[in-house]
Amino acid sequence: MKKEKIFGIQSNAFFAGLTSFFTDTSTKMVYSVMPLFLLSMGASKTTISLIEGIAESTASLLKAVSGYWSDKIGKNKPFMIIGYGITAIITPLYAIARIPVQILFFRFFERIGKGLRTAPRDSLISSSIKKNEAGKTFGFQKAMDNSGAIVGPLIAFLLLSVFPLNYSYIFLLATIPAILGVLTIVFFIKEANTEKNQTTKKISPKYLPKKFYFFLVIIFVFTLGNSADALLLVKTTETGIDKAYIPFVYMIFNTVSVLLAIPIGKLSDKIGREKLIILGFLVYAIVYFLFGRFNSINVFIFLFMLYGFYSALTDGSQKAMISDIVSKDLKGTGFGLYHAVLGITLLPASLIAGLLYDNVNSNAPFYFGSAMALIAAILMIIFTVVDKRKQKMSYV
Repeated sequence: MKKEKIFGIQSNAFFAGLTSFFTDTSTKMVYSVMPLFLLSMGASKTTISLIEGIAESTASLLKAVSGYWSDKIGKNKPFMIIGYGITAIITPLYAIARIPVQILFFRFFERIGKGLRTAPRDSLISSSIKKNEAGKTFGFQKAMDNSGAIVGPLIAFLLLSVFPLNYSYIFLLATIPAILGVLTIVFFIKEANTEKNQTTKKISPKYLPKKFYFFLVIIFVFTLGNSADALLLVKTTETGIDKAYIPFVYMIFNTVSVLLAIPIGKLSDKIGREKLIILGFLVYAIVYFLFGRFNSINVFIFLFMLYGFYSALTDGSQKAMISDIVSKDLKGTGFGLYHAVLGITLLPASLIAGLLYDNVNSNAPFYFGSAMALIAAILMIIFTVVDKRKQKMSYV
């Protein structure tokens, strides 16, 4: 496949980013009001956290399976079409939900769609680009993700302002960009040059390097303290802010992430991913500590800006690091395991955070998240030091 570029981005990566933009516009329209919708049903903080944790974790095993299978058959596009298609089908159904268990049911199946598409999408992007463009390209992917996460909450904010507490309009209109995302895949994305693997042995996870698994341990530790963003939104409502402005506050976080994602991605190509990931974990630790320490909307707006900085530092850099570490024929498997760890860990993380919130106080889950981020930063420093020593020894 010819490496055509659009605005300096390889065409597959560009249209994958456009798909993410449309889909994130849809999902963040829904996500930015979902805590309010659940609270209006009488759901507790633990219930809200548990719904997010179950939805993410029970479907996350599909991320490993879909990544492995996309390596096996040498195709990514079918998984993307089905995965994004499920999201488009489920989105309007939120409008008929009347009790929290229905939301859990719909969220579970929508996350199955994400489980099917995420690893094959990242594998397709990684296989379509040069190694020295991984940071920039995954930075672009992150920017497009978060651009949709700006537009989505903004639309939700406008709709809530005109139609207070009428969430059904938001869910129905969110279906339109979800469909546009699927159409983008069908008509504009091509398969990368990957070959079908004939043997299970060739793509067994045991052939992934040890440093990859060390990195997954670090991700697990960090994610254990990284509960769903819904809890940040719930904490923000306790400042007394008008609920119609909650999507707008969430939009601030995504705006900062969009503005910084590509520059930070390019920087990671120059100075390495490890430094930026360590810095991201430290920023996260500060943000969560201050969320626990204060209860002021002015402080929280600043913290959501810092939270966007953390997001730009880590997400694209982590994916670029995996792209560097994992060989081409194992990229789907590698990204699948990475996303599976993220998803599976979210269940205990959300449960811990919800229980701390309801049974200790509203500050406890944020102090816990801050502590886990500090531990992850220390482990990431160890990872960097050990890796550099091994590289030096290999040159001797």
